[in-house]
Amino acid sequence: MEKQELICCLVLVFPAVCLQSPTDCSEVQKLFHLNEIGPIKTVPETPRTGSDLQVCDSLSLTCCTKNMEVRYQTAAQKNVQNLLQMTSSSLKTLISGNVAEFQEILKNLTRQTEYYINSLFNSTYQNIPPEANGLLRELFTDIGLFMLGSELGVEVSVYRFFDGLFPLVYNHLINPGLTGISSVNAECIRSYRRPLNPFGSFPKQLADEVRRSLLPTRVFLQALKLASEVINTTDHLQCSAQCTQALLKMLYCPHCQGLTQSKPCMGYCLNVMRGCLASVEEIDGQWREFVRSVEEASSRLHGAQEPEQALLAVHLPIINAVMHAQRNGPKLSAQVHKVCGHADRTAGESVSIQQEGSSAGAPRQAARKTFSSQRKEFVTSLRHYRTFYAVLADRLCVSELASSDGMSCWNGADVVKSYTLRVVDSGIKAQAVNPEVIVKGPDPVMHQIIDKLKHVNQLLQGKAILASGMLDVIEKGSGEPDLLSSGDCDDEDGCGASGHGEAGKPMQVAEPQTPDKVNDRRRSSTQMKTVGADLESASGHETRVGLLTLTLLFIIAHLCG
Repeated sequence: MEKQELICCLVLVFPAVCLQSPTDCSEVQKLFHLNEIGPIKTVPETPRTGSDLQVCDSLSLTCCTKNMEVRYQTAAQKNVQNLLQMTSSSLKTLISGNVAEFQEILKNLTRQTEYYINSLFNSTYQNIPPEANGLLRELFTDIGLFMLGSELGVEVSVYRFFDGLFPLVYNHLINPGLTGISSVNAECIRSYRRPLNPFGSFPKQLADEVRRSLLPTRVFLQALKLASEVINTTDHLQCSAQCTQALLKMLYCPHCQGLTQSKPCMGYCLNVMRGCLASVEEIDGQWREFVRSVEEASSRLHGAQEPEQALLAVHLPIINAVMHAQRNGPKLSAQVHKVCGHADRTAGESVSIQQEGSSAGAPRQAARKTFSSQRKEFVTSLRHYRTFYAVLADRLCVSELASSDGMSCWNGADVVKSYTLRVVDSGIKAQAVNPEVIVKGPDPVMHQIIDKLKHVNQLLQGKAILASGMLDVIEKGSGEPDLLSSGDCDDEDGCGASGHGEAGKPMQVAEPQTPDKVNDRRRSSTQMKTVGADLESASGHETRVGLLTLTLLFIIAHLCG
């Protein structure tokens, strides 16, 4: 009886003693070479004692050497990293492909809108020379870059546009006559645009409206780029020493015993992978929140915050700014004469603004997919990956690593019918009782990723401003933080127009007057005041809708023509 108890104790304490020693190492040599783990000469031809092994130690003979153990450890880590990348490849392709698609749609949309507004602007102000086309192109290029994440401030681009526009408006609309003014006078007029403030508050309105209406699109794209960063980081997980040893023991130690076809038991695999991916699976909570926040943010990208409508509305403050300068033409002329002197006109010289090129060659056809339809398709697909990080370890074991139910499997020491130790749950806390992997604590890199996800979730939900050092710093003209609009309030709810005019009034928008009539030098000051009064009495919301309607009709006419 005592002898039987002693044998049982030996079997429990030294389970590897039950393993039969391999008879030869030819199969181990073959796989070692085929899997490119190392040169075939590294593997002994016949089994040897394994007293020098640290992880794959055995009381019986073994086909492994210390050098092989090191190579197997590297291969085990590489295998798991490849599996992680293969498992996440569809999600990565979904996000990166849509980011590229969104960027292309926005680039095309920006070019098309620039062309349409150029045409509208030129037909409305026929006296404005082609230099204005270059200014509009530069403005829309900067607006497009802003949507795509450029750090260039919107105010800088908008104010530069109006700086260049002022000499053209002054020379060709306020004081039409000879063909041009000298470059010296033009530069003087341009440099005094801000002190003279010929366009009123409309430049600031344009900057504020562009930022307010396109910021959600910008944040949406930046959030997707962060998602790509999350996946790239988890794909290139740096395993701890304890994890690497556990992977070696699970994947390659059976090879040392000649068991090249054995796979780990499901419970054993889950314990090892949940231990190794404990920090990664901590991302789960914020990742679920991210998917939900992207979906909610996408649903708010409509109306004035939809890129198509936001870009089309750019011309409204520009036209209003020009009309404001026209109404105050005599006063502006006196101010310009005071600071720049009387215009030194030359018959063949034009304003000293570099023409960036005409929009005549801009594409006339609408994009095949709209931003709206693309984001809806994307959100629908992304929803399927909501639990991606919650079941990552399980997916690796079930689909690739572990043995099928009912099959003999490797438990870390022997080939058995089933794994008998406790299987722990996912997450850092659950690993305290993991029998296979010692997890010392959260991975600092994963902790940073979780913090970034928290912040971008707040951005998507409109609860935070863009943080410096992660995405961008967005500041209002007043210096106060600009929170994302919730999208719950629009003009029909009685919230008023999005822009504000002079002295805090709602921005009044009127259909542009014929330039030749507005700028007729014989028009009296009284007539100009009458035009101004008519403009001020117009309903901001109704006229804004009317002008947008006219713009859409104009676009349709170009497309159908």
